[in-house]
Amino acid sequence: MAHAVNKEADALLDKEFKVLDHGFVRLVDYMGTDQAIVQAARVSYGEGTKKVSENRGLIRYLLRHRHTSPFEMVEFKFHVKLPIFVARQWIRHRSASVNEYSGRYSVMKEEFYIPQRSDVRYQSTVNKQGRSEEVVPDEMKDRFLDNLDKSNKESFGQYRQFVDEGLARELARIDLPLSLYTEWYWKIDLHNLFHFLRLRMDSRAQKEIRDYGTVMADIVKTVCPMAFEAFMDYTVNSYSFSGPELKILQGRLTVESLDKDEIVKQGLSKREAAELIDKLRRIKEL
Repeated sequence: MAHAVNKEADALLDKEFKVLDHGFVRLVDYMGTDQAIVQAARVSYGEGTKKVSENRGLIRYLLRHRHTSPFEMVEFKFHVKLPIFVARQWIRHRSASVNEYSGRYSVMKEEFYIPQRSDVRYQSTVNKQGRSEEVVPDEMKDRFLDNLDKSNKESFGQYRQFVDEGLARELARIDLPLSLYTEWYWKIDLHNLFHFLRLRMDSRAQKEIRDYGTVMADIVKTVCPMAFEAFMDYTVNSYSFSGPELKILQGRLTVESLDKDEIVKQGLSKREAAELIDKLRRIKEL
């Protein structure tokens, strides 16, 4: 099979997408498109995949039924510039290859993240990790932002002074704040990238990392439009239920009146309609 070409994706290569005040995301390279997913699946499943005649249908079937390995055939390499506190959240996703800018070998750049005034909020009383929608008084916003700016400049000034005096860079850097920007190359396969996006595009994720997730999602949508569509339908915009929750739903479901043709008219394929009816019947039989 010939190497798949995606002209729209190629147009994104090395294009810098701005994020936050000094950050960006660049698509350095990619390997594979929707076609690579289909090709891998048909090699893996052989005759069984002939029942799915179209690539889109096959990709949606694979993602719907959590057959994840074909999605690992597609890879993305990103160059990302981001604040260190965002990087520390990001690096928890351990399924990627990472090479970060080194403050031991190079002098750090004087670039710090300063939040927009509208993003300065109180601690949420509902989400222990997040901020609330409650408005912070302008006086507190001013104090917080002025303090950030002052402490950043003071910290970096001391850092540069020690570097200029010959102190080891690996020591001089250790008092620099988390708001300082770093950079890295980040390479990941599509399956694990979808997992990253599911968590980091979520409304409960920190706003700053959500901004990066949104930009990267647009890139993935261009490279693998069919896979991204399936990801949105079956992962982002879907819900799962626990065993006890299904028990509660059991007595409230009416399956007998469902008509497959009517379901198809509402946008599902015939296969999806049949699977929906089968799911509901199995819930009724729990």
